[in-house]
Amino acid sequence: MKNEYLRILGIESSCDETAAAVVEGGRVILSNVIASQVDLHAQFGGVYPELASREHVRAIYAVVAEALKQAHLQVNDLDAIAVTRGPGLAGSLVVGVNMAKALAFSAELPVIGVNHLEGHLYSAWLYPADSKPTSEPKLPVVALLVSGGHTELVLMKEHLQYETLGNTMDDAAGEAFDKVARLLKLPYPGGPSIQQAAQSGNPRAFNFPKARLEGKYDFSFSGLKTAVLRTVEELQKTGKSLPVADIAASFQQAVVDALYEKTIAAAEEFKAREIIVAGGVSANRVLREAFRSQTKFRVHIPHIRLCTDNAAMIAAAAFRHLALGEVHDLDFDVQANMPLVSQIERK
Repeated sequence: MKNEYLRILGIESSCDETAAAVVEGGRVILSNVIASQVDLHAQFGGVYPELASREHVRAIYAVVAEALKQAHLQVNDLDAIAVTRGPGLAGSLVVGVNMAKALAFSAELPVIGVNHLEGHLYSAWLYPADSKPTSEPKLPVVALLVSGGHTELVLMKEHLQYETLGNTMDDAAGEAFDKVARLLKLPYPGGPSIQQAAQSGNPRAFNFPKARLEGKYDFSFSGLKTAVLRTVEELQKTGKSLPVADIAASFQQAVVDALYEKTIAAAEEFKAREIIVAGGVSANRVLREAFRSQTKFRVHIPHIRLCTDNAAMIAAAAFRHLALGEVHDLDFDVQANMPLVSQIERK
């Protein structure tokens, strides 16, 4: 069978979304089903790991069945099963991996354990079956992977070959959004709450710092978070109501400026042809507008539905491995702290 017709069922359960999707040829989304736990974890102000794993157990069978139903396929019509192996919450990852192994064993299909960050990278190649094909990113690309747990810059010269240019030294961008949202008494998750509050605010009302680190392409958001905390404490001493909109807008702009400036600089230095921006924070409107308003590089930002955790991106990444004959034995385990490793380094 030609590679463009390979159909892979992807399964994702690394955090608080139980997801399954069927992707054809590494690009065409035949189905993409997500059961979110956001409302459940909102009462805790963040993801409660034990509760997350229990909810994955409850949802996983129905989500997989619905993904197959929407794709009008049976398990035996598939060419492989893909699943997030890590990084993520160990208890949550185990649920998805065990489901994938069971399906692969019963249907005698190959199984591929995928790095979650690799999945976010390959979300830039996806498009729905009922829409026109999007243009594929042209390599080499510089990719900004930015989410609640990760913020890093990656140079991708060829498929499955990655060079990490910079990482966050403390908080990830999404984590900083959550923490500042709590400071401002905004609901979880912090990203959408900050964005909504910032709409009526002045992004230059407060001059919050952008970190300057030894690592040229590293990130740090703890200093920014501390600056917001001190500002809030000082304003509270006055007895006046907090200018929440202005603080949110200024904080958001400081994060966006840091992400944007380092990504553009890396793309210029490493002579990237194009840029990918992916991960949960790539859904932020101000960040998307910043990259789309510049004319130096073509930028690929997935549809909002593909920015947050989903299984279509896992299937898309697995396609590249399957095309090279890279599959896993059924005894592979989850890796909660799994690094993004290139295909060359794995051999």
